[in-house]
Amino acid sequence: MSTKTQSKDNATLNGSHPNANDSHSKIDAIKQLIFGDNIEAYNSEFESLKADILNKRKELEELIDSVKTELSKSLDDVATDLNIRITELEDKIDDKLDDVSDSKVNRKDLGDLLIKLGEKISQ
Repeated sequence: MSTKTQSKDNATLNGSHPNANDSHSKIDAIKQLIFGDNIEAYNSEFESLKADILNKRKELEELIDSVKTELSKSLDDVATDLNIRITELEDKIDDKLDDVSDSKVNRKDLGDLLIKLGEKISQ
């Protein structure tokens, strides 16, 4: 195998075509003929648009981070408020249960007391 054929094979394996530089310069020449001076204006406009898109993307990412922070803070506030309300409800329920226990006597206990009272009276 000749060195010229071997270098062409290596260039093809590396993903480049042996005449890539030739065809690239030909394409550039054809573009220059077709578009002329306008291609630089197009390139400039594309670069401007690309920069604008990148700026907008950065702004959107900052806005998303800001919204995430605010949302996280709001969720923490809601969780804290909910915990406070649950604690207040638990305290109210405990107070009501204490009031009910004080105001009512268990029927079984009352029945047992009346039986004992009745037994003492009959003795």
